[in-house]
Amino acid sequence: MFGAPLNARVRARYSMHVVVTAKHALHVGTPIVVEGTSPDSPLVGVFEDDGSTGYFYSVDTRRADQPILEALHIYDVSSVADRAKESSVEIGWSSDGLKAALLINGLTHAIYDFISSKGYGRQGHGSELDRLATGLFP
Repeated sequence: MFGAPLNARVRARYSMHVVVTAKHALHVGTPIVVEGTSPDSPLVGVFEDDGSTGYFYSVDTRRADQPILEALHIYDVSSVADRAKESSVEIGWSSDGLKAALLINGLTHAIYDFISSKGYGRQGHGSELDRLATGLFP
């Protein structure tokens, strides 16, 4: 599911610049929460594997009543073909600190743009997510 890293030509064509604020080993199906705080604002990108599903949450800590702005479904553990392999999860931010990205094994799986209040996931946008990432993370 997570796929091999993009080859060098494709990676160069769709490179994105992120400031990684969280990185952790991932064993799909083993509960984990990884939080990456924006370097410039009280915004947080949160990845959670609860043992059966993986989600990416966009969080605004200024909103005490409902800090979670959106939850993007990343995977169902039972559908991840290579779940026995250790993976790496990273949460990165755009240079303005207002766009968060979830990367698994270096591949973008979700983006949340806090400016437009829109979330994008690989499940909904497929390979178009790579092009979108390049535009949002120049």
